[in-house]
Amino acid sequence: MITLKKHLLFVVNVDWFFISHRLPIAKKALEKGYKVTIACRFTEHKNELYAMGFSVVDIPFSRSGGGVNAELNTIKVIKRVIDDVEPSLIHAITIKPVLYTGLALKTVNKDIPFIAAISGLGYVFTANTLRAKVTKLIASVFYKIALSQKFKTVIFQNTSDEAILTRVAKLNSTDKTLIKGSGADLSVYRFEPENLAPPLKVAMACRLLKEKGVYQYIEAARLVKKTHFDVEFLLIGTPDLENPNSVMQTEIDSWVKEGVINYLGHRNDIPDVFSSSSIVCLPSFYGEGVPKVLIEAAACGRAIVTTDNPGCRDAIIEGETGLAVPVRDSEKLAEALICLIEDTKLRSNMGLKARKFAEQEFDVNSVVDKHLEIYDALLARNNQ
Repeated sequence: MITLKKHLLFVVNVDWFFISHRLPIAKKALEKGYKVTIACRFTEHKNELYAMGFSVVDIPFSRSGGGVNAELNTIKVIKRVIDDVEPSLIHAITIKPVLYTGLALKTVNKDIPFIAAISGLGYVFTANTLRAKVTKLIASVFYKIALSQKFKTVIFQNTSDEAILTRVAKLNSTDKTLIKGSGADLSVYRFEPENLAPPLKVAMACRLLKEKGVYQYIEAARLVKKTHFDVEFLLIGTPDLENPNSVMQTEIDSWVKEGVINYLGHRNDIPDVFSSSSIVCLPSFYGEGVPKVLIEAAACGRAIVTTDNPGCRDAIIEGETGLAVPVRDSEKLAEALICLIEDTKLRSNMGLKARKFAEQEFDVNSVVDKHLEIYDALLARNNQ
């Protein structure tokens, strides 16, 4: 009997994203006998991940772009990491790691099984500006090359991204699978009946980027408060100072002073925050996969108001677990919120159905098992 080599290399932008979105998969892989190496840009979590039993390697990913030479150097570093680590399979997560790892693999003289996790394609495949069209053309070429590996599985989180990249990269049905997001721990994000004592709370939790719909949320809150002045709007998260599209702290301070929101900043108790809220809102027009915060909201049994944006609309059953409104439309957003604010029965029913939907689609244990099945299947194919 041949014992398959099992060394899994994760390539991801930054350590905190890995911890929030993929750590359960990596832990399970360790339990199953895989050696696991995490290659990314590290902030403060390197020692923490090492202490868990993972090998850790630095890759100089720039989140905002560092010029052509810096980006080419990142691809070279990934190639060097692959040569040094000698993984038996590679799991790259999000756009830049997928593209750069796929390109680096074209220079490696062996077929290494490649898992490409597409968690949102970004605006370039949907926008119609001249710049977006040119970027789309260039990105399409890179995707076609990066996803041309012999042994691969491309993991999509929503059907819109799947349709686009299947066409661009000419993917076969055996090359891809759909897994809706990174899941939620249903024992942590528990269902709690809504607290009907006033004030009714609406919560928005995210990285505070303009594309997440923060401005639309603020304007909708203003509109709602004209007729429902006692509703409390919560904003959870922090500005992302490395991102040029971040909301500024001075803006947040002005909204608090105006009385339109209560700002909670960064919180580690999101299950409790959602349980104390009646509605969770994410009016995003960002290139989402399936937003983790909406998965967590569903797990907590909360009615959701989001947008008809790829990924966001995949996180709800329209009219049953939540409402989807057009992107960048504060008035429609306010109307949807008022609908749920005024109809306690509808809100409660949506919450119950959202929890059932989460149990069917978003259980982190199921998500982890699906990933391990992909790993084992690719290793088996590669060793035939």
